[in-house]
Amino acid sequence: MKRIKLTVAYDGTNYHGWQVQPNADTIEGELNKAISELTGEQIEVIGASRTDAGVHALGNVAVFDTESRIPGEKFSYALNQRLPDDIIIQKSEEVDRDFHPRYQECRKTYEYTILNRRFPLPEYRNTAHFDYGNLDIEAMKKACKAFIGEHDFAGFCSAGAQVKTTVRTIYSLEVECMELGGVQRENHAEKKTECEKISDDVNIKTDEEQENNRLVNIKVDEEQGNNRLVNIKVDGGQENNRLIKIRVNGNGFLYNMVRIIAGTLLEVGKGNVAPEQMEDIIKSADRKEAGPTAPAKGLKLVEIRYV
Repeated sequence: MKRIKLTVAYDGTNYHGWQVQPNADTIEGELNKAISELTGEQIEVIGASRTDAGVHALGNVAVFDTESRIPGEKFSYALNQRLPDDIIIQKSEEVDRDFHPRYQECRKTYEYTILNRRFPLPEYRNTAHFDYGNLDIEAMKKACKAFIGEHDFAGFCSAGAQVKTTVRTIYSLEVECMELGGVQRENHAEKKTECEKISDDVNIKTDEEQENNRLVNIKVDEEQGNNRLVNIKVDGGQENNRLIKIRVNGNGFLYNMVRIIAGTLLEVGKGNVAPEQMEDIIKSADRKEAGPTAPAKGLKLVEIRYV
């Protein structure tokens, strides 16, 4: 008997999460089926992270015991021929019989993706949370600092979690922003140097544009009387077109903890919560004080590194 460790990547869109459920397609269920068919044994894998419905992974971990003579490193090739296209084994290897993916000391990295632009894009419909608002990235980054270290994250845990302690350690929490290509701005949002005639006696000229604002000079020409120059500041002159990634690394996470962190940082980005409030929100250990639970589809388990 030997123990095989699998590193598993999957698109969770079409599955009811990781854990086996009656009359529902799950990641664990597909793995059990494929391995059992391959080995001729009744196999039940043990997973490191039991992700929710709609959550994705680049590197979740599972183990199973087998008497098969197939070398550990060959299981990945054999299983990928049997698994659906949205579940792919990235690596397989033999490990010690006492290796347990949930009880070994490790560091987990999750990433939450937000599509921040005027309209959604089809390619991100299953892998990113869409938000068209003007998010303050610098405020979100500032709020991240309060999470670093060991804290009681009871306020960032959904009800029903069965854990011995709600204390966890976060080693890093970062907000990254990547501008997308393509054009989505209308003409009025583009920088202009010429005057546009909008009536017989009013010309509008855009002299300066800043992020999320444009400065519009309206020059009113009158046949009689003085000419005057009026400056009007208009919000929304330049629109966002970006992906925002919230990446967190820690020694473990409570039920929905990463999605609640993402939802709280979104509230900071929208200006509903000040970055300076974050320390008190964490200390309160009150779920009502933190932000909403962000949708599952934006979440991805990036890596589990055993130490």
